[in-house]
Amino acid sequence: MGATFTVRLPLMSDRPQIVPETGQPNYVASLSGLHILVVDDDVDTGEFLTYILAQSSAEVTAVTSAGEALETIAKTQVDLLLSDIGMPGIDGYILMRLIRAMPLEKGGKIPAIALTAYAGEINQKQALAAGFQKHLVKPVETEILFQAISEVLATARSESSCVSIHN
Repeated sequence: MGATFTVRLPLMSDRPQIVPETGQPNYVASLSGLHILVVDDDVDTGEFLTYILAQSSAEVTAVTSAGEALETIAKTQVDLLLSDIGMPGIDGYILMRLIRAMPLEKGGKIPAIALTAYAGEINQKQALAAGFQKHLVKPVETEILFQAISEVLATARSESSCVSIHN
């Protein structure tokens, strides 16, 4: 009176390299050596992001409020910020403006991605105006998240390696 189904899924020890269409830069999903700060008032979302990022060898700190995020940035070096927008108290827009007001050596230029349920073009423009480099809509596919992380980090690296010459 019943059927038994067995599904076998292979486990991958390392996350595969994400290869985009030709003409685009290569996206490498290994985040080894990076400290990523996840800010989301939804604990389940924070735990999920922590899990998938840790699978790519990132060191991940997940917090549930902007205040905790600011404390973390003050205490440790953060290489990337993934933040929700709609949080009680200090929302993601204000958090990003507070971070961007910090001195460079205190974390003021942390690469940042808004990861939010606010999906409209207006919301995207607000996120970018607040200082985020990317705006992704929840739920986000893992490949899209890793592609965005790679793009943001590549841009941050190229900007930090630029030299200004003044006459």
